[in-house]
Amino acid sequence: MFETLYKKVKKNIGKKPKYIAVDAGYKTPYIAKVILDEKVRPVMPYTAPRGKKGYFKKREYIYDEYYDCYICPNNQILKYSTTNREGYREYKSNPKICVKCPYLNKCTSSKNHVKVVTRHVWAKYLEEAEELRYTNTNKEIYSKRKETIERVFADMKEKHGMRWTTLRGLEKIKAQAMLVAACMNLKKMANWMWRSRKNGPSPSNSFSSFIVIFLKILKNTVFIIEKTVFCLQTEDSLIRSL
Repeated sequence: MFETLYKKVKKNIGKKPKYIAVDAGYKTPYIAKVILDEKVRPVMPYTAPRGKKGYFKKREYIYDEYYDCYICPNNQILKYSTTNREGYREYKSNPKICVKCPYLNKCTSSKNHVKVVTRHVWAKYLEEAEELRYTNTNKEIYSKRKETIERVFADMKEKHGMRWTTLRGLEKIKAQAMLVAACMNLKKMANWMWRSRKNGPSPSNSFSSFIVIFLKILKNTVFIIEKTVFCLQTEDSLIRSL
């Protein structure tokens, strides 16, 4: 999903963005690599450490970049073993040492007493993005998500029935989502026009042209949802109503 959306954003604005803010679902090594390779600043959130309760967290195993190995909480080395098909490098402990370790019950439940720690081949990109997370710039940019896109999601779910659907079939659900998005965009433009007229002169010609172009896209658009046909008005009637 990310690459497709990113290409659309670049095409729409005509250039690369300076920052890209994503939620936790997009915080992956691959996406971090794509963003940083484009020389764009990634803005990613904090994610809680994962793992079994009562066991050491992955962050407690220190990676040594020079020797390409991990060091466990008992100061023992986990050496590189292999790279799996998902792109993760596997580092394994010595079972002869682990069987006598006092922290074995907090380290692994493996029957052969081998601890395995994985590291993605593009992990350094995610680590760079994680370092940027502590900067004031990233904190300021990420805080804007709750004021912008998160509010849109909330409105769609709470006010436009997008929390769940009573329809069946991908095409019908797509139609419903497109209709809701179109209505929300029209509502936004109506608010912009109202504010501009209230605070001063009428909207500029460029802004009016933008509205006309957008409405032409919607002209004669038909959405079929559960045998009900929703036809949006033409741009002329919509402009008159605004």
